[in-house]
Amino acid sequence: MTVHTKQMNANTGRGALLVPVANPETADRLTDTAIDLASDRSLDVVLLHVVEVPAQLPLSEGTRLVDDEEEALLSYAARSVREAGLSVDRRIRFARDTATGIVGAAEEHGAETILMGWRGRPPRRDVVLGSYLDRVLKNAPCDVLVKRIRAPGGPIDSVLVPVARGAHNELARESAASIARQNDASVLLLHVLPANSDDSDRERAWTLLREARSPFDGVAEIDEGVTESDHVAGAITDRTSEYDLTVLGATEEGLLHRKLLGTVSDGVGRHAENTVLIAHRPLSRTSRLARLVR
Repeated sequence: MTVHTKQMNANTGRGALLVPVANPETADRLTDTAIDLASDRSLDVVLLHVVEVPAQLPLSEGTRLVDDEEEALLSYAARSVREAGLSVDRRIRFARDTATGIVGAAEEHGAETILMGWRGRPPRRDVVLGSYLDRVLKNAPCDVLVKRIRAPGGPIDSVLVPVARGAHNELARESAASIARQNDASVLLLHVLPANSDDSDRERAWTLLREARSPFDGVAEIDEGVTESDHVAGAITDRTSEYDLTVLGATEEGLLHRKLLGTVSDGVGRHAENTVLIAHRPLSRTSRLARLVR
């Protein structure tokens, strides 16, 4: 199915960070994170607003559904990105639903990463994060970062990074490092062990933390910590009040299965006392990156 787009600015052809923008109350804080990531990685920012076109109308009629507030929100966000010295492209995309529009835009622009906001509403039986967020995570051709904006906006002076193995956690550390460098923030790398761990478990945990430091070149202050608890999400959540931002990988099995509600990434995302960024790297991208480094 052809999806029509309304182009509002051209980008430079470098790697793209796609940022769907829809909520005026959180757009500035989502844009702040986009600026940090794009500045550190030399990416262009593509700001996207998806207009859902009812099935009884052709997609080409979507222009009639765009209102001034939506265009003003994109303009406001774009101005912040430009003032940070970054290239920005504003797009309004017409699609049958929001998820289809976001995934289609990521494919069109060859996006390296999608950065989305999450309201953190209580779960329903048929969804994990939200009806369109779940579908984007399932179908996105690239990395996805989901930002749960809980605390009021402000400077990021400290970042908590729970450490585990796996591709999602690698993306979390890469993203945390970018944000920490751009804000001159301190970082705590934290690993949670079961309460009955022995000395060999603790030694492996410290080895993992030492290995986890590799993406953090240029970050002035990095600390490491190991804590023991039978409730991993609770142990992490208890520490979130001490930091301005928590960045963690999606539960390794994924955020897409209903049975995983209440696991680490979802539990921390819903209950943390600070802003949370959850990282999800699709299997297809993980396999491609592995082939490139062989």
